[in-house]
Amino acid sequence: MQNRLQRLYEKWSLALSIQPIILLVVVVKSVFIVWNLEVWEMNPLLSGLIAANVFLLGFLISGVLVDYKEAERLPGDIAASLAALFDEVKAIYKEHRAPAALDCLDQVHTLTLTLKNWFHKKQNTDALMAELSALNDHLAALESSGAGESAAHIKAEQSAIRRTLIRVRTIRGTFFVPSGYAIAEATNISVIVALWLTSIAETFEALFFVGLIAFLTTYMLALIRRLDNPFDYYSKESDVDEISLMPLDEVQRWIEEFKAQIKK
Repeated sequence: MQNRLQRLYEKWSLALSIQPIILLVVVVKSVFIVWNLEVWEMNPLLSGLIAANVFLLGFLISGVLVDYKEAERLPGDIAASLAALFDEVKAIYKEHRAPAALDCLDQVHTLTLTLKNWFHKKQNTDALMAELSALNDHLAALESSGAGESAAHIKAEQSAIRRTLIRVRTIRGTFFVPSGYAIAEATNISVIVALWLTSIAETFEALFFVGLIAFLTTYMLALIRRLDNPFDYYSKESDVDEISLMPLDEVQRWIEEFKAQIKK
């Protein structure tokens, strides 16, 4: 029951977070109604303004979703490369019993932990890249152990991880069309102000429709901002909308289980 309530809260957390804004919009509208400050009549231009706002929000969310869908597979790609590294090193150790393989395995484990810390911004990019490059120190030792082909595979996976990390850093550090956000926010505020000034219908109908329109447009704007950085694990707004790092957790578990077997 508690888990179900937790999932329900996570599902509606964004909607709940904007409720103070919606309440403020409705309260201000009620003040305009009581004090007869609605100086405009219903006009087709208001519908056009709302439609323009919806169009801008649609433009923004379509662009953000492209990056989000790409970002969904990036942690999995990194985990797949780490798993490939683990498999290569494990095979080398089982075949040659080379101490260099254990040293390389320790480095892959350290790299996995550093990666998880980097996603949570507990480790900087330079330190992460240094850990990734540190694999090079083990390749020569692996080649001398008779594992030259496996060392080449490790080098290829190392390059794939580096390429994916650069893409993650770009997505995490870049906002999608900042000027588009600016005009969408300005249009959203303009719509709300226009709704305040326009005499729409009876009091309760006016409050309902003003609150509903403000909720939908504000929610979409907040959702777009949240989806724009799918790797926001480190801020107070981090929530269920972030991409899961479960694949990295699984690779870490596999490595630790194998190391535990060796020690027995």
